[in-house]
Amino acid sequence: MFTLDAPLGSTVSISGSFNDWTPQAMTKGGDGVWRITVQLAPGTYEYRFLVDEEWRDDPNNARKNLNALGGYDSICAVL
Repeated sequence: MFTLDAPLGSTVSISGSFNDWTPQAMTKGGDGVWRITVQLAPGTYEYRFLVDEEWRDDPNNARKNLNALGGYDSICAVL
């Protein structure tokens, strides 16, 4: 499960190497936290959040890689 605390966001999606960087809409809870459950096979994946058309890092994940656009992608490892 991926989560992002963005109570002021009107649309939040996740994109990553696990979905060919195609944004997948997340669901906002009453607590302002957006969530999505993604089934992933074991491996290492890069991802980012898209909040109201702006890319965001995962603030709860210190593991990052520099991407080709000069920003950073968060890293998720599934065992």
